[in-house]
Amino acid sequence: MNRPMYGRAYVLLALLGCCCLGLPLADAAVVEHTFHVGNLTINRLGQRQVITAVNGQFPGPKVEARDGDTVVVRVVNYSPYNITIHWHGVLQRLSGWADGPNMVSQCPIPTGGAAYTYRFNITGQEGTLWWHAHVSFLRATVYGALLIRPGPDKPHYPFPTPHGEATLLFGEWWNTSVVDVERQAMLTGGAPNNSVALTINGMTGGYELAVRRGKTYLLRLINAALNYQLFFKVAGHAFTVVAADACYTDPYDTDIVVLAPGQTVDALMYANATPDRYYMAAQVYQSLPNATYTATTTALLRYKHDNSTAAATARRSLIMMPRMPAFNDSETAQGFYGSLTGLLPDGKPTLPLHVDTRMLVTYGLGVMPCMPAQTLCNRTRGSVAASMNNVSFQLPTTMSMLEAHTRGNVDGVYTRDFPDRPPVVFNFTSASASSNRSVMLTSKGTKVKSLRFNTTVEVVLQNTAILGSENHPLHLHGFNFYVLAQGVGNFHARAATRSYNLVNPQQRNTVAVPAGGWAVIRFTADNPGVWVMHCHLDAHFPFGLAMAFEVDDGPTPDTVLPPPPPDYPHC
Repeated sequence: MNRPMYGRAYVLLALLGCCCLGLPLADAAVVEHTFHVGNLTINRLGQRQVITAVNGQFPGPKVEARDGDTVVVRVVNYSPYNITIHWHGVLQRLSGWADGPNMVSQCPIPTGGAAYTYRFNITGQEGTLWWHAHVSFLRATVYGALLIRPGPDKPHYPFPTPHGEATLLFGEWWNTSVVDVERQAMLTGGAPNNSVALTINGMTGGYELAVRRGKTYLLRLINAALNYQLFFKVAGHAFTVVAADACYTDPYDTDIVVLAPGQTVDALMYANATPDRYYMAAQVYQSLPNATYTATTTALLRYKHDNSTAAATARRSLIMMPRMPAFNDSETAQGFYGSLTGLLPDGKPTLPLHVDTRMLVTYGLGVMPCMPAQTLCNRTRGSVAASMNNVSFQLPTTMSMLEAHTRGNVDGVYTRDFPDRPPVVFNFTSASASSNRSVMLTSKGTKVKSLRFNTTVEVVLQNTAILGSENHPLHLHGFNFYVLAQGVGNFHARAATRSYNLVNPQQRNTVAVPAGGWAVIRFTADNPGVWVMHCHLDAHFPFGLAMAFEVDDGPTPDTVLPPPPPDYPHC
């Protein structure tokens, strides 16, 4: 396989987006990569396995840019599967064609060497993001880090500059084809088989991070796992969280970090322990009652020594393992998720206080009749499904939703009738919901919520207990949102609004909604296009746990989505 091609070319003429931002012309940069997607044979857990990977690397290449840069990635597909790449957390201002979710923003890139070039500007973003495949379960191995550093007009972090940094990508591993895992789940109408191990930077063990005593390190933590939230700790060490999902936070001191799939956390770690070796550990967090599966993976934190005697002593000592919480410790998980607050730029609140559109969106699992293609499905029991406001999201097959939107003819692709509220009101978080067939049944549809440009939207995300109460991480494409409040039980507006943080709420692109609970998010729809919101537990997306927002063009030329690029894939 060809080696990656990449570079950083400084341009003398600013791109239109950079001109709008007033960035210095000489400092505008184009970051270019070529991704060759194909088969890669690697050894894990004593077994040779063929996976889909980028440029012969697992994880894939790290993409680094600065705020204000333009990123250009040409993806060439030599794999046996259709592919798309999503740039998770990138706002894609006026570049929705580059967002990447299959059949939402584009048709997939076909096999046989077909190519598509993703081009987008980094606009007003800094921190740790990532990229991944957005077709089938392929993101199990097709993923990598996307690091955005401060631009030339603001060269420093809003926290003490660390002495070093490390990027840790957490993932899952199967000793079989992940495409076959998903296909078997589809045929049976049930959940996919569990992974057999967790990984850190693609390794099931053996990764090491070397540090020096007295130094501070920025850990860029990315949960790229398909289906599991994770606890992360380092024995004998503590952190100060400074960002989440590439949004700066008020400094938050903790000895544990919790990440849902899709989420990132930037945390300062102080290397102030006795020089020795310490385990870093990532452990599955299970919020589903009666769940029994758990897994832990470790990596080594090793202190560099100034003399060989100290080094030999450290090698002979026992390696300290962090004390991990119980795998179902929801109190610890929610304590972390709910404690973060947003760092105010210049000390001034940025939350929009006026709300134009309010929605109550219930979501969770359900059942529906087996489809003809589900040949192993129990026709009496039916197939596991998932829905939002009882609409089980179905991807179109003939044209991407964004292409239909810009053509002005959505007939046969999607409809504009996603409901603002659930069709039936019941005790959403009661376990008895699983015995009520009328609330369990759902049906397929491709429905969007249409929004006028610059509308401020507040969405109450209400978890349901149908087929079990579980913490679902919901990811919104195209926007960051403010997390105003979170709680357990059914949402009651009068009581809940008293807990809203309207001063410095955390911003996210992926929110972990508590099991048997709710979260309230708010965002301004100032980015025209079609943007999907879906559960980032990948087992739930094909079940239908998703919906989409359709945002109209704005009133001026710089608020109108441009036409698609010449090499845009069609179905």
